[in-house]
Amino acid sequence: MATSTYLSNPLVTVNAVDLTDQCSAANLTRVIEALESTSFGKTARTYVGGLENSTLTLTMYNSFAATEVYSTLAALVGTATTITIKPTSAATSATNPLSTLTGCYLETLPIINASLGALDTIDITFTGGVYTVATS
Repeated sequence: MATSTYLSNPLVTVNAVDLTDQCSAANLTRVIEALESTSFGKTARTYVGGLENSTLTLTMYNSFAATEVYSTLAALVGTATTITIKPTSAATSATNPLSTLTGCYLETLPIINASLGALDTIDITFTGGVYTVATS
């Protein structure tokens, strides 16, 4: 049985700002909404692809320094932006594809998520946009 080991260390940019060093988790999910197309006489439901509604959720260490998490994200709330992510910082290739969400929307920004003795982390979710992938 073939196996593959993948140690995650992705490169993350938000609005052209590299936030890799402030990110501890990333989950990019490509979604094409299902539209039911079942007609009379069918014995099972059928579907066709509708609009794309992909999401990218990032867990970020909350930093208020210049060009870090808060200063980058605060101005993006309620707007569309471009996010890129790839598995590693190595050159873009078929084994290290660059995924891009262009025109994705940031609806909310948690300001503080603090606990005594813990690092302040926030989860942010970008929705929608056009998904593309580059391999070179």
